Amino acid sequence: MDRAIADDPTDDLVGCYVGRCGGRPAGCAGFRLVDPATAELKRLHVAAGARGTGGGAALLSEVERGAAAPGARSVRLDTRADLVEARAPYARHGYGQVTPFNADPYAEYRFEKRL
Repeated sequence: MDRAIADDPTDDLVGCYVGRCGGRPAGCAGFRLVDPATAELKRLHVAAGARGTGGGAALLSEVERGAAAPGARSVRLDTRADLVEARAPYARHGYGQVTPFNADPYAEYRFEKRL
């Protein structure tokens, strides 16, 4: 994780969200604007003990709402092949697989959703 963050810093986030479960931080997500019409989801994570509670979906919804506010018309993301459990929720929330839009060495899958 440290190497991935070092290779792809996220110091340009436009929105950053923290999800809570039982009053404690349990997840996070952020987005950056690639251009005025395109947001990129970064670092969506839900703690193991909070998975299955709807927290990931809530964070994803907040990212979409936040990205739409300044005018983004789509949200895209990439994910690694070993994060099997991450891909199904994106499909359930309207994200479709797209052709590569970056050269991230850790990304084997890329998705996008029109807002």
